[in-house]
Amino acid sequence: MDLGIKGKVAIVTGGTKGIGRAIVEGFANEGANVAFCARNAGEVAETEKALTAKGVKAKGTVLDVGDAKALRAWVDSTAKEFGGIDMAVANVSALAIPDEDDNWDASYRVDLMGTVNLCKAVIPHLGKSSVKSLLAISSVSGREADFASGPYGTFKTAIIGYMAGLSLSLADKGIRSNTVSPGNTYFPGGVWQSIEGGNPDLFKFAMDLNPTGRMGTAEEIASGVVFVSSPVASRISGANLLIDGALTRGIQF
Repeated sequence: MDLGIKGKVAIVTGGTKGIGRAIVEGFANEGANVAFCARNAGEVAETEKALTAKGVKAKGTVLDVGDAKALRAWVDSTAKEFGGIDMAVANVSALAIPDEDDNWDASYRVDLMGTVNLCKAVIPHLGKSSVKSLLAISSVSGREADFASGPYGTFKTAIIGYMAGLSLSLADKGIRSNTVSPGNTYFPGGVWQSIEGGNPDLFKFAMDLNPTGRMGTAEEIASGVVFVSSPVASRISGANLLIDGALTRGIQF
């Protein structure tokens, strides 16, 4: 299926690891040009090189999304350099799960305000596009109570609510706003690999909850993100797309 994004511009926070890396590669595989950010300069440079090798324009920037001023400047400079922005994905998370004071602060600054500030900065640019897609990565922990229902889950819930509100307020401008909520996702260097080695009882507990008998892959999550971001999904707005292999049990109305 041609998703209609060849030559379009996607901007993604956190594009060097795991789901974020799979997302930027997914956009590039469809011929979209990609701007992304992350904090590690070496990983940014390696990812930029890999994306450019796919024949698209790619630009990585070293950035902490918790710095609102720097985030806004990055969005504006990307729009200027790439000639606009068509699709935006707020992917970065502090992954601050334990119920500790510092984790509440980090989750607010990075997960929630990183999403809010990206959206505020990019909306004026999306208004000039023919695609006009906003998307944020939440989590199944934002939809139902589980072991991560402290700072991580609470702010993931807030993200779903925020993006749903944007879908309504921006509908008359043709800008779509959606959320993707992954279930347990296993990839090298990721949180579940760390838990597998450091807390095997929790890892087994989580695995046993997955009716498919496995966790998802970053590429499986990215495929949904790229599709929903594309103009092929032009009627999808205000949705929270679960990509969890039937992990969650609640019926979503």
